[in-house]
Amino acid sequence: MVRVTEDLVRRRAEHNNCEIFSLEEITLHQQEIEKIEYLDKWCRDLKILYLQNNLIPKIENVSKLKKLEYLNLALNNIERIENLEGCEELQKLDLTANFIGELSSIEVLKHNMHLKELFLMGNPCTEFEGYRQFVVATLHQLKCLDSKEIERSERIQALQNYAEIKKKIREQEQAYCLRRAREKEEVVQKIQERQKKKKDKPNPGFDRRWYTDINNTIPDPLQDKENQQHTEEENEYRQWGADEDNEEDRAFWEEPTLYTPESRLETHRYIEEKRRAKEDLRGHKKKEKPPRTLITTEGKVLNINEPKLHFSLKDDEENNQFILDLAVYRHMDTSLIDVDVQPTYIRVMVKGKPFQLVLPAEVKPDSSSSKRSQTTGHLVINMPKAKDIIMANRKAPASAKPSDSNKSQTNTRRRQQVEQLEVDPNKYSFPDVANIVQEKERTGKGPIRLQQHKAIEPEKSFTDSVDGEDVPPLI
Repeated sequence: MVRVTEDLVRRRAEHNNCEIFSLEEITLHQQEIEKIEYLDKWCRDLKILYLQNNLIPKIENVSKLKKLEYLNLALNNIERIENLEGCEELQKLDLTANFIGELSSIEVLKHNMHLKELFLMGNPCTEFEGYRQFVVATLHQLKCLDSKEIERSERIQALQNYAEIKKKIREQEQAYCLRRAREKEEVVQKIQERQKKKKDKPNPGFDRRWYTDINNTIPDPLQDKENQQHTEEENEYRQWGADEDNEEDRAFWEEPTLYTPESRLETHRYIEEKRRAKEDLRGHKKKEKPPRTLITTEGKVLNINEPKLHFSLKDDEENNQFILDLAVYRHMDTSLIDVDVQPTYIRVMVKGKPFQLVLPAEVKPDSSSSKRSQTTGHLVINMPKAKDIIMANRKAPASAKPSDSNKSQTNTRRRQQVEQLEVDPNKYSFPDVANIVQEKERTGKGPIRLQQHKAIEPEKSFTDSVDGEDVPPLI
């Protein structure tokens, strides 16, 4: 029995952000619901309610929906109209293809003053003589019945003959109720006989259990006979089960049955039982897959691409890192992706499926980062390389002292650079040395020898010198 649950209502309220307290319209058709419940408590503001093509036998728990304007209960197992007095705003009621035989039950719709359209096609009551006249005369507010508009002349004529029509309808209802009672008894007897046949069904001796050792992959020649006998038993049981199912299906579908609420419910349950039996059989046939081997027992890491994604691994030498571009599905939620970076390999779980890749060199897991593109959905993982790579059975060459290397590098840079001395001419004044010594033409060869300047003795200069007439005396 399928019930109306809060989870079902919220899933059907996606257009209202899954909020049910303010819901005005909901569709619950083809859900195999057998009872209307909780809607009058959870969704008080409902205006439109679709419940067609279910297994509902009774109208109930909708009287508190004061704002309900349209109720669709077509293709259900309803036998009478009831419990709709509280739906004050009800304007349209669809009860097509039900089992309503008590036509007088429509009198409860007199309280629904806003009811304009009513659909009763496909019900047993539509075969009654005077059916339409009785409905037109009973419900004065009705404007349309079974998709046909009610004219004024038709209503006047129905009101004139209302007493006679009502009497005929009562007689036909009584005859229908007696017939329905007999049908219910016949259906109950058939169901009991069918259940008794199932209990007395012969068993060929196979217990439906198969014993298989999943760890034994090498066939044993000593067990060939036993395995062959076991396989023959399985095939025999399957063949017997298939033949038995075919005979049972043929007998069930070829048996003449009246179209009643009980037969419709029985057909539904029979189909559901067969579906579950097939699912159980498939469950027995399915074998659990062994867990995927990511690292061998020897410690070797394997390359695996179970999600079958395109990828590219780039060696970024400038930034000293590896870049992995994984083409993850564009519309997949990021919460379904799990990234694990190890020094020698990377593992990405995509919806539970592993993608594993061995790296050409060691990386730093703590410094790695991952980003996802909002346009393409690709996952980009940056993995910096490790500086010190440990190599087995290999000694590192002796390197020069860091101080000597730094000094040599510094001296080289200084040689390459040209040092220039800048002097501010405003702070210092220099003599013009260009005209201190006059240039003389020299025709001789050889190096120039500078003559030493002879100092003049003051006494000799005064005694030997003669004063000129034109020279003024010294003071």
